Amino acid sequence: MEARINKLGHEKDVLNALYGFSAYLNKSALEKKLLNLIEYRVSQINGCAYCLDMHSKDLRAGGETEQRLYTMDAWRDAPFYTDRERAALAWAEAVTKCDVPDEVFDEIKKQFSEKEIIDLTIASIAINSWNRLNISFKTVAGDYQPGQYANIN
Repeated sequence: MEARINKLGHEKDVLNALYGFSAYLNKSALEKKLLNLIEYRVSQINGCAYCLDMHSKDLRAGGETEQRLYTMDAWRDAPFYTDRERAALAWAEAVTKCDVPDEVFDEIKKQFSEKEIIDLTIASIAINSWNRLNISFKTVAGDYQPGQYANIN
Protein backbone atom coordinates (compact mmCIF):
# COMPACT_ATOMS: atom_id res chain seq x y z
CA MET A 1 0.00 0.00 0.00
CA GLU A 2 1.18 3.48 -0.81
CA ALA A 3 -0.08 6.75 0.62
CA ARG A 4 -1.92 9.04 -1.77
CA ILE A 5 -0.53 12.15 -0.11
CA ASN A 6 2.12 12.59 2.58
CA LYS A 7 0.16 14.89 4.86
CA LEU A 8 3.27 15.74 6.89
CA GLY A 9 5.06 16.98 3.79
CA HIS A 10 2.52 19.71 3.05
CA GLU A 11 0.88 22.72 4.62
CA LYS A 12 2.15 22.55 8.19
CA ASP A 13 -0.23 25.39 9.14
CA VAL A 14 -3.22 23.17 8.38
CA LEU A 15 -1.84 20.31 10.48
CA ASN A 16 -0.91 22.72 13.27
CA ALA A 17 -4.61 23.49 13.64
CA LEU A 18 -5.25 19.82 14.43
CA TYR A 19 -2.13 19.61 16.60
CA GLY A 20 -3.66 22.47 18.55
CA PHE A 21 -6.43 20.13 19.68
CA SER A 22 -3.78 17.75 21.04
CA ALA A 23 -1.93 20.55 22.81
CA TYR A 24 -5.18 21.67 24.41
CA LEU A 25 -6.16 18.15 25.46
CA ASN A 26 -2.70 17.44 26.89
CA LYS A 27 -3.36 20.27 29.36
CA SER A 28 -6.85 19.06 30.23
CA ALA A 29 -7.78 17.20 33.40
CA LEU A 30 -8.78 14.12 31.39
CA GLU A 31 -6.63 11.06 31.86
CA LYS A 32 -4.32 10.28 28.94
CA LYS A 33 -5.42 6.64 29.00
CA LEU A 34 -9.07 7.68 28.69
CA LEU A 35 -8.27 9.95 25.76
CA ASN A 36 -6.41 7.09 24.06
CA LEU A 37 -9.38 4.75 24.62
CA ILE A 38 -11.65 7.28 22.93
CA GLU A 39 -9.21 7.70 20.05
CA TYR A 40 -8.98 3.93 19.64
CA ARG A 41 -12.75 3.39 19.74
CA VAL A 42 -13.58 6.20 17.31
CA SER A 43 -10.87 4.90 14.97
CA GLN A 44 -12.54 1.48 15.09
CA ILE A 45 -15.89 3.01 14.13
CA ASN A 46 -14.31 4.94 11.26
CA GLY A 47 -12.06 2.08 10.12
CA CYS A 48 -8.80 4.06 10.28
CA ALA A 49 -5.94 1.55 10.19
CA TYR A 50 -3.26 4.16 10.81
CA CYS A 51 -4.96 5.52 13.92
CA LEU A 52 -5.81 2.05 15.22
CA ASP A 53 -2.14 1.10 14.91
CA MET A 54 -1.07 4.32 16.63
CA HIS A 55 -3.52 4.29 19.52
CA SER A 56 -3.24 0.56 20.21
CA LYS A 57 0.54 1.03 20.54
CA ASP A 58 0.14 4.08 22.77
CA LEU A 59 -2.38 2.25 24.93
CA ARG A 60 -0.14 -0.82 25.26
CA ALA A 61 2.86 1.40 26.10
CA GLY A 62 0.68 3.01 28.79
CA GLY A 63 -0.11 -0.36 30.37
CA GLU A 64 -3.45 -1.14 28.73
CA THR A 65 -4.27 -4.85 28.64
CA GLU A 66 -4.71 -6.80 25.44
CA GLN A 67 -7.99 -8.13 26.79
CA ARG A 68 -9.52 -4.65 26.91
CA LEU A 69 -8.17 -3.75 23.47
CA TYR A 70 -9.47 -6.96 21.90
CA THR A 71 -12.96 -6.44 23.33
CA MET A 72 -13.20 -2.69 22.73
CA ASP A 73 -15.64 -3.21 19.85
CA ALA A 74 -18.00 -4.88 22.33
CA TRP A 75 -17.28 -2.70 25.36
CA ARG A 76 -20.94 -2.56 26.38
CA ASP A 77 -20.93 -6.32 26.99
CA ALA A 78 -17.44 -6.61 28.51
CA PRO A 79 -17.21 -6.37 32.32
CA PHE A 80 -13.82 -4.66 32.55
CA TYR A 81 -14.59 -1.04 31.71
CA THR A 82 -15.37 1.47 34.44
CA ASP A 83 -18.58 3.50 34.54
CA ARG A 84 -16.51 6.58 33.70
CA GLU A 85 -14.97 4.85 30.67
CA ARG A 86 -18.38 3.57 29.56
CA ALA A 87 -19.88 7.06 29.70
CA ALA A 88 -16.92 8.50 27.74
CA LEU A 89 -17.07 5.75 25.11
CA ALA A 90 -20.82 6.18 24.66
CA TRP A 91 -20.34 9.94 24.33
CA ALA A 92 -17.52 9.59 21.78
CA GLU A 93 -19.58 7.14 19.73
CA ALA A 94 -22.61 9.44 19.79
CA VAL A 95 -20.56 12.50 18.80
CA THR A 96 -18.93 10.47 15.99
CA LYS A 97 -22.30 9.39 14.65
CA CYS A 98 -23.78 12.91 15.11
CA ASP A 99 -26.62 11.45 17.15
CA VAL A 100 -26.41 12.33 20.84
CA PRO A 101 -29.52 11.11 22.67
CA ASP A 102 -30.53 12.57 26.03
CA GLU A 103 -29.79 9.23 27.74
CA VAL A 104 -26.13 9.43 26.66
CA PHE A 105 -25.90 13.02 27.89
CA ASP A 106 -27.54 12.08 31.20
CA GLU A 107 -24.95 9.32 31.73
CA ILE A 108 -21.96 11.48 30.90
CA LYS A 109 -23.18 14.20 33.31
CA LYS A 110 -22.98 11.62 36.13
CA GLN A 111 -19.28 10.95 35.48
CA PHE A 112 -17.83 14.23 34.16
CA SER A 113 -17.95 17.96 34.81
CA GLU A 114 -19.20 20.30 32.10
CA LYS A 115 -15.59 21.27 31.31
CA GLU A 116 -14.64 17.61 30.97
CA ILE A 117 -17.62 16.98 28.68
CA ILE A 118 -16.46 19.81 26.46
CA ASP A 119 -12.95 18.30 26.45
CA LEU A 120 -14.31 14.85 25.60
CA THR A 121 -16.23 16.41 22.72
CA ILE A 122 -13.08 18.14 21.46
CA ALA A 123 -11.24 14.80 21.70
CA SER A 124 -13.95 13.14 19.62
CA ILE A 125 -13.88 15.92 17.03
CA ALA A 126 -10.09 15.76 16.81
CA ILE A 127 -9.79 12.00 16.27
CA ASN A 128 -12.63 12.06 13.73
CA SER A 129 -10.66 14.72 11.81
CA TRP A 130 -7.43 12.69 11.93
CA ASN A 131 -9.33 9.57 10.84
CA ARG A 132 -10.75 11.36 7.85
CA LEU A 133 -7.34 12.70 6.80
CA ASN A 134 -5.62 9.34 7.18
CA ILE A 135 -8.37 7.40 5.42
CA SER A 136 -8.62 9.90 2.56
CA PHE A 137 -4.85 10.00 2.00
CA LYS A 138 -4.38 6.26 2.69
CA THR A 139 -1.74 6.90 5.33
CA VAL A 140 0.14 3.62 5.69
CA ALA A 141 -0.14 1.93 9.08
CA GLY A 142 2.58 0.00 10.85
CA ASP A 143 5.60 2.24 11.38
CA TYR A 144 4.30 4.32 14.29
CA GLN A 145 6.30 4.19 17.51
CA PRO A 146 4.58 4.91 20.87
CA GLY A 147 4.71 8.59 21.72
CA GLN A 148 6.10 9.49 18.29
CA TYR A 149 4.03 12.68 18.00
CA ALA A 150 4.07 13.63 21.68
CA ASN A 151 6.18 16.76 21.14
CA ILE A 152 4.89 17.96 17.76
CA ASN A 153 2.52 20.55 19.23
